[in-house]
Amino acid sequence: MSIEIRFAKASDAPALHDVIRAAFGARPAVDPPADALQDTVDDVRAAIESGAGVIVERDGIPVAGLLVEFDGPAATLRRVAVVPEAAGAGVGVQMVATTLLALADMDLRRVEVVARSEFPKNIQWWERAGFRRARAVANGWILERSLPVAVRVPDADAMRTLGRRLAGVLRAGDVIVASGPLGAGKTTLTQGIGEGLDVEGPVISPTFVLSRVHRSRRGGPSLVHVDAYRLGSPDELQDIDLQESLADAVTLVEWGRGVAEWLSDEPLEIDIQRSDDPADDERVVHLFGIGTRWDGVLESFREHA
Repeated sequence: MSIEIRFAKASDAPALHDVIRAAFGARPAVDPPADALQDTVDDVRAAIESGAGVIVERDGIPVAGLLVEFDGPAATLRRVAVVPEAAGAGVGVQMVATTLLALADMDLRRVEVVARSEFPKNIQWWERAGFRRARAVANGWILERSLPVAVRVPDADAMRTLGRRLAGVLRAGDVIVASGPLGAGKTTLTQGIGEGLDVEGPVISPTFVLSRVHRSRRGGPSLVHVDAYRLGSPDELQDIDLQESLADAVTLVEWGRGVAEWLSDEPLEIDIQRSDDPADDERVVHLFGIGTRWDGVLESFREHA
């Protein structure tokens, strides 16, 4: 099964309209009815042309999508839709995460979404994605969050430097969930964090032992370095007993997406992307601070992007 997530073209309007109709039509009836059910193909096309659209295809078949409106440095997600046949398979999570990364690369700062109060599970879903209730509106809530900070890193030395800078804002109890393909630089970034925290080393990938504890040399928090590459579920990570050290250490989990989020209500999620060109050493590091713990903390990194 292959999943493709991409920006929609105007020619995708009919397919995206069908996805929106199928998703919103499957919801329980509400009063007043969802505006999405009144949209025409021309409405969807106009929204794509004036803002943006995202469409998700599974094995070539459209199964999810959304629209984006732009207002200065902010964006609003609209018509967020997953067809019933694809619901519960993580398609929506992938779509929203990918969209946030793309918006961050466009130097946008904040994103909002409207959720109706009749669907509390939808509101909870957005809150798990790092959104917070900003203000009440008719029939629901506007939820918002800061967009990830995108930092361009030209080489391995710069990746270590970024890690040392991150260490300067970390404190005991912080959980970092680091993601990215093989060779993206997750361990190199962790080495920089270890240097900044001044922990005992060497900091190397803990693939074969699953986790290593690096004690501070100066009475600060330890660094607990976990490699979840071979773990298939949160239950397997729970067997490592990380809870005993969470409050007193900085815990960094490589390959942690999907298995480590339960460790903290306010994690720092780091996504590292590399170029498809093997000769290009530049990486783009996205920093997602979820929760009030990170309010304003990452803005200095944005200025250096």
